[in-house]
Amino acid sequence: MPERKFAIQKPALTPFNVVAGIIVVIGVAITGIRFTQGLAATTNLSDYNPWGIWIGFDLLVGVALAAGGYVTSAACYLFGLKRFHSAVRPAILTGFLGYALVVLALHYDVGRPWRLPYPFIVQSGTTSLLFEVAACVALYLTVLFIEFTPAALEWLGLKRARRIVNKLTLVLTIFGVVLSTLHQSSLGALFLIAPSKLHPLWYSPYLALYFFVSSIVAGLSMVIFESTLSHRYFHDKMDTEHLQEADGVALGFGKAAAFVLAGYFVMKVIGLAQTNAWSYLSTGYGLWFLVELLGFVLLPCYAYAIGVREKNLKVIRWTAAWTVLGIVVNRFNVGLIAFNWHLPSSERYFPHWMEIGISVFVVTLGVLAYRFIVTHMPILYAHPDYDKH
Repeated sequence: MPERKFAIQKPALTPFNVVAGIIVVIGVAITGIRFTQGLAATTNLSDYNPWGIWIGFDLLVGVALAAGGYVTSAACYLFGLKRFHSAVRPAILTGFLGYALVVLALHYDVGRPWRLPYPFIVQSGTTSLLFEVAACVALYLTVLFIEFTPAALEWLGLKRARRIVNKLTLVLTIFGVVLSTLHQSSLGALFLIAPSKLHPLWYSPYLALYFFVSSIVAGLSMVIFESTLSHRYFHDKMDTEHLQEADGVALGFGKAAAFVLAGYFVMKVIGLAQTNAWSYLSTGYGLWFLVELLGFVLLPCYAYAIGVREKNLKVIRWTAAWTVLGIVVNRFNVGLIAFNWHLPSSERYFPHWMEIGISVFVVTLGVLAYRFIVTHMPILYAHPDYDKH
């Protein structure tokens, strides 16, 4: 294991710390306003637009981009691709923080945060897709927490507890894949009940399948994207295994992403044909739909394929960032931009600056938590006192 420069004291007032500190202070202030003065004081939500960016971004985007956990665990432990082992812990950590922040963000939207567990203990609306999403997210967050604990237990020196949790790896991976398949697809299925509100170019009987398949793309791309940032900012925390396997992870996940994107593109075209919404392509919404389909699905598919064929890691890593942006665009389109498309512009939803502030605040908390954990716990290196597996 290479020497890691933990002893170097970095100045506290770095540009990042200053900006993050300002965001946190503003976020805490907005949080106080939200929970003392209600939704009306901090959002532009209405009866026509009950879901804003706290759902469109914090939930729909957050859950999709946190899919790297189940994708990487499945690749390593179910499909036996051990050469990707170094990517598992960072992916699990990103997934755990992502789902934890989704739950945190939901507290802002629910109105009465203490009622978040009510569906499980007070009423049993088991026929609702929202109940299924809530149950699966809660269970999968628990799974991710347990999968994350070996790193924390190694940090704390609790060898016996770590050994017990490690024996559950395969069961937890299978459980995580099943739960992810359910709630990733169900988030898309939620919009099936609103055919008159969602624009015909985005509405499809295959919405559940679209959300699930695109979550795989999001997971693969996020692993590459997160790895790129970690190598830039936490290079001194990495051991030889992580440094040597990084290029292989990017090539392998880039190749998988190219195939999945190709399949996703074909499914989107088939869905368009099935709903016979071709005439809408000549409208303004049609142009934006083509930007999403060609610019954020077909283009990254081609770029991934070229990058893998030529072993051009720079192309693969830039494509991963572009694909992550494409997932954000897609979820925004379905949840916000193409939703209530028939309403006049005066009644369309546009987020209040405090809504944006809370979303930025939540993301910043995630970045700070990730930085703290990878700095102190064996995430990017194997603890010398334990078997790396």
